[in-house]
Amino acid sequence: MLIKKNNWFQPQWIIVLCSAIFLLDSCSHSESKEKEKGEKALALPVHVVKRSDAVTVKTYLGTIEGKVNVEVRPQVEGLLQEIYVDEGAYVQKGQKLFKVDQSAYQESLNNMLATAEVAKAQLKNAQLEIDRLKPLVSNDVISDVRLSAAQSDYEVAQATLQQAQAAVRSAEINKDFTLITAPVSGYIGRIPKRIGNLVTKGDKEPLTFLSDIQEVYVYFAMNESDFLYFSKAQAKKDSIAGREYNRNNKLTFPKVTLVLADGEEYPIKGVVDAVNGQVDRSTGAISLRATFANQDNILRSGSSGTLKIAEVKEAVLQIPQLATNELQDRTFVYVANSSNQVQRRNVVVSGKSKDNYIISEGIEEGDRVVLSGFDKLTDGSTIIPIQK
Repeated sequence: MLIKKNNWFQPQWIIVLCSAIFLLDSCSHSESKEKEKGEKALALPVHVVKRSDAVTVKTYLGTIEGKVNVEVRPQVEGLLQEIYVDEGAYVQKGQKLFKVDQSAYQESLNNMLATAEVAKAQLKNAQLEIDRLKPLVSNDVISDVRLSAAQSDYEVAQATLQQAQAAVRSAEINKDFTLITAPVSGYIGRIPKRIGNLVTKGDKEPLTFLSDIQEVYVYFAMNESDFLYFSKAQAKKDSIAGREYNRNNKLTFPKVTLVLADGEEYPIKGVVDAVNGQVDRSTGAISLRATFANQDNILRSGSSGTLKIAEVKEAVLQIPQLATNELQDRTFVYVANSSNQVQRRNVVVSGKSKDNYIISEGIEEGDRVVLSGFDKLTDGSTIIPIQK
């Protein structure tokens, strides 16, 4: 039995079929590549780097003290007899604060007064003796030697009286010291002593502190680099104004903002009005003082706060913070070239101005930095830039 051969399975047809399959596969692969390439070209926002002035804020930790901050200490020894005020109270200058038992000082005063009376009587007797001897000497009844001796006794009595009167005044002062009054107006601090406690001039702790806080001082330290910035800025201002810069003149700092312990800004700006003349060798810092008005008595001695001082840096390169990403201790950005291909660069951040970083190394003016989509980018990726 003869079987007819099917022409479909001829060798030439097999070759044609294979070629067709290869062409279809090639076309499909090419289209996949084009599609993949198109998917990699992401449309991402970019920022063109330009030079501009930046305002940076420096922060310094400060301690607050009343403009007048007085230690109240006893000037005599004795038992504390009365406490007329309470901690935190506001007192006027001259108001009674404490009283030390004055019994011993009153007795001392009485003794000094009695001694002074004796001295007065002795002086009176010496004068009477002189008055008695003068006519006798004039009539040559007695020699003038007796009169000279009487005059010498008078001078001794006079000096004794003066000494006794000085002792009286000293005793009166000591008695007055038993009543302790406010040397200035202000707020009473902590009172560690209680009625009946012995107080002396040599006590380690004062009876209390008295602070006048209508104005307060905030003391802080600034590193030498920041201080030089303000010194040079002042010299530049004087140069522009046509004045010769004198390094002995007081520096003019910007207004100072005080941030309180609760994170709120104190509503009144302060003024830096004192600068230490020397740099602390151990820390390399300079001590400064800022003054703040405190009419509402919000600020108290012993408190702390953070001072903020603005610096203006001219013509610096800035980029938005969101354009950066960090890896360990390095900061990177993606920069698009003229072909819209991105390159990752390491940049050096030298400061912060609001939402921008100030860059000292790694980018140049005119560079285009990518603002988002970093997780989809690698070196050489192509983007469609959208300029912001």
